[in-house]
Amino acid sequence: MAGEGATAKPDAALRLPAAPVHAVCIDLDGTLLDTVPDLAAAANAMLVEIGRPILPQEQVARFVGKGSDVLIRRCLDATGGGADHASLLADARTRWYAHYQRLNGRHARLFPGVAEGVADLRDQRLALACITNKPGLFVPPLLERFGLGAAFAFWIAGDTLSVRKPDPGQLLEACRRFGVAPRSVVAIGDSANDAAAARAAGMPVYLVPYGYNEGAPVGSVDCDGIVDSLAVFARALRRSG
Repeated sequence: MAGEGATAKPDAALRLPAAPVHAVCIDLDGTLLDTVPDLAAAANAMLVEIGRPILPQEQVARFVGKGSDVLIRRCLDATGGGADHASLLADARTRWYAHYQRLNGRHARLFPGVAEGVADLRDQRLALACITNKPGLFVPPLLERFGLGAAFAFWIAGDTLSVRKPDPGQLLEACRRFGVAPRSVVAIGDSANDAAAARAAGMPVYLVPYGYNEGAPVGSVDCDGIVDSLAVFARALRRSG
């Protein structure tokens, strides 16, 4: 859950990419924003409507990271099963989408260092993209609500392509749109999911320790470094330039 994870390395000790960095791909849930309060509220509203018990927010946090369909399936499995029944899953999905559209951003918050880090990266003339497994319907209003919409050249959501993280497809599509090779694009996320996608894409990847990672710490995840915040990463990158 948010706030748990490995202790970050000092930014001065970061192993920064050897190739010049031209762009940065940043994850959304658990990296830019703590969205679990809204995700859990929508999940519990859905569960109540179908006659299921509600779940603690901390448990729902462990279900986040692989997209809304996986979140819904895990909520059903945790409250009596039935995720393999197409009609129940479709009904639960429709209800969750309706509730989350109403709640999206209401109780979410920016993680510390996000606003400063994004501003610093842009000041360094780096192109930014938001790459998320969240359905595209929810991405623009969430970014706009927290003043991040104009910071990103584009976003790629969980339903933009036929694949999503940990598949590298979203990140490779971002590199195509940026017009640069993967080795010159850095990925920043909060999970093994993000790291696996970046590794498969041939991109350097850094993780923040405060996100979700399905409830597990990120200390043992294969990545190029763990940073306390986006601001820490941006400062380190500026000093290396």
